[in-house]
Amino acid sequence: MSNVSSIAARAATSPRLLAVALAAACAGPAFAPAAARAAEAATFAASEAADDRLDAPGTELDPVEVNGFPGKGYRADRTSTATKTDTPLRDIPQAISVVTRAQIRDQAVQSLAEAVRYVPGVGFAQGEGNRDTAIFRGSSSTADFYIDGMRDDTQYFRDLYNIERVEVLKGPNAMIFGRGGSGGVLNRVSKAPGWNDTRELGLTLGSWNDRRLTGDVDQALGDTAALRVTGVYEDSDSYRHGYSLERWGINPTLSFRLGENTLVTAGYEHFKDERTADRGIPSFRGRPLATDPSTFFGNAELSPTWAEVDALNLLVDHEFADGVTLRNRTRWADYSKFYQNVFPGAVNAAGTEVALSAYSNATERTNLFNQTDLTFAFATGALRHEVLAGAEFGRQDTDNLRQTGYFDGATSISVPVSDPLARGPVVFAPSATDANNRGRADTAALYVQDQVELTPQLRAIVGLRYDRFEVDLRNNRNGALVSATDTPLSPRAGLVYKPLEPLSLYASYSVAYQPRAGEQLASLSASNRSLEPEQFRNLEVGAKWDLREGLAATLAVYRLERSNVAVPDPADPTLSILVDGQRTKGVEFGLAGQLTEAWQLIGGYAYQDGTITRTQSASAQAGARLAQLPEHTFSLWNRYDFSPAWGVGLGAIYRSAMFASTDNTVTLPGFTRFDAAVYYRVNDNLRLQANIENLFDRAYYANANGNNNITPGSPRALRVGVDLRF
Repeated sequence: MSNVSSIAARAATSPRLLAVALAAACAGPAFAPAAARAAEAATFAASEAADDRLDAPGTELDPVEVNGFPGKGYRADRTSTATKTDTPLRDIPQAISVVTRAQIRDQAVQSLAEAVRYVPGVGFAQGEGNRDTAIFRGSSSTADFYIDGMRDDTQYFRDLYNIERVEVLKGPNAMIFGRGGSGGVLNRVSKAPGWNDTRELGLTLGSWNDRRLTGDVDQALGDTAALRVTGVYEDSDSYRHGYSLERWGINPTLSFRLGENTLVTAGYEHFKDERTADRGIPSFRGRPLATDPSTFFGNAELSPTWAEVDALNLLVDHEFADGVTLRNRTRWADYSKFYQNVFPGAVNAAGTEVALSAYSNATERTNLFNQTDLTFAFATGALRHEVLAGAEFGRQDTDNLRQTGYFDGATSISVPVSDPLARGPVVFAPSATDANNRGRADTAALYVQDQVELTPQLRAIVGLRYDRFEVDLRNNRNGALVSATDTPLSPRAGLVYKPLEPLSLYASYSVAYQPRAGEQLASLSASNRSLEPEQFRNLEVGAKWDLREGLAATLAVYRLERSNVAVPDPADPTLSILVDGQRTKGVEFGLAGQLTEAWQLIGGYAYQDGTITRTQSASAQAGARLAQLPEHTFSLWNRYDFSPAWGVGLGAIYRSAMFASTDNTVTLPGFTRFDAAVYYRVNDNLRLQANIENLFDRAYYANANGNNNITPGSPRALRVGVDLRF
């Protein structure tokens, strides 16, 4: 691993040839005739692609080549992520939302934040303009991100060019995913070879020089092997002055069969994202500062951020006799991440000047994880069991270096609100308290789960996970070493009652934990290493109802409690005590699927009440409302096809007011925003679409990272897309 202090100086590899490569790959001749997929090669990615083809929405298709575009299919039926077994969503006692490939395409989604904007109970914070930051039921996270069930926890912005669907699992998920997952997790399901012999090329052009090219080649290499290559290149600007974005990625994946019962899939991804770290605007007198949404505070040229990812994935599936299945998955990933920012602080009392500060941060991380799962079924009398037994082992090595920005020797300057730019030189150098550390985290886990059919109407799921999580952290500034070992047990239990086959009523209880090292493994110290991990306990009841074929409704009522929060001991402030510090109660309702053959929809409503239950600091007092947790959210997206050629989309998003931070002094006003789209299918191989975000050009504030880093929402924006299939 190269020295982390040199990350900022590394030159970016030019990706412009990727655009030519994508076009050539998509237009190239077939290597071999299409082969029928065998049952053991079918994956969720392939089955969903079949389900949402335009010619037969929401139906099971035989494995034949179809040239129509996947334009429908907002409803998913099954998942293997929530239980590590192939299970209908209706039989899982947990709130789960799935953003399908069809929804991603119809809404012209390009990021995770865009993907979940119609998902009830989930939001996205600003993330200081350099990372994905999800908010699950009031719990903010930069690390609860997975790809194909494997941890992908470095802080960066993820793309969806190689993703079949996005699964949002809500509530603690430690039994399946281990540490973290306090309020939920986001799992991306990658595109896998499907023996389809298809080629797709997509071009998107839009407002503020939005330029994006994607490619997807799925090629059979005979009956026993198939190759899939996906790629992206994007070079875009923004409504925010001085902002730019350039990213590119390529992901080849090869599947091959070793006999009738073994499938091996190997993939490699290289992805790079370079953009401006944009931390938005400050507040004034309890509300976002009144300024043009394009105004950049700080210095855009001195605020670069980039992330580079190289990842190798290997999956081996083998089916023994009597339905016993063994799955082994390995992921190695190397991440390099850098960001530097000049950003706003508080506005003075007169509203005439704003403080600016600056710092940089560089991270290098290498992850290596291996999961082995054995599933088998048997009966004990009248009871039928599906058992999962598994183990996970992982190692994460992390280097981190932070440096403070100095303005002619000062760590902060004041500039006029009317001209809020830092034009002078900024020197970045380490201060006495800036992080400079190297850490190693080792994970070893064993877990077992039983899905039991007690009667034809009553099912249970019980599981337990044991983790041994060791962290060693070295402070490179002074050579100090600190270590900690946690060995938590994470239970999960749920009941599903089915009075009717399409209706499930459920209740569940689950626990997750967060070690003192924190979600990014850098928060361990001599003062907190002996403290128990934070715990998150979730009690949930709900219902899942297939109202008709192709249309499903969900309802969840939950209570999520956070305990083992470290606060100063009133008797001795130099020590810490653990208290129950946070509670979120809520109701979530979701609806997805087809109302008629021509009308698709996805939407939901969430009520969330999250409070601080015990004073934790001067800015987190007992009784305060959790940051960026709106009490009410509502969303509804519709697609209606007037004919096989023409269709339209219309969406609405409502969010009530919310506080920017837990001190509850700055409010982001509520808003209602409308989105729209028009689709035109020229023929089986050519489709056009136009998407308009914020149709009525409503002024609003999208999210924040504290009281003085607030992101104005985008003015009306247009994206025009052309999709070709060869």
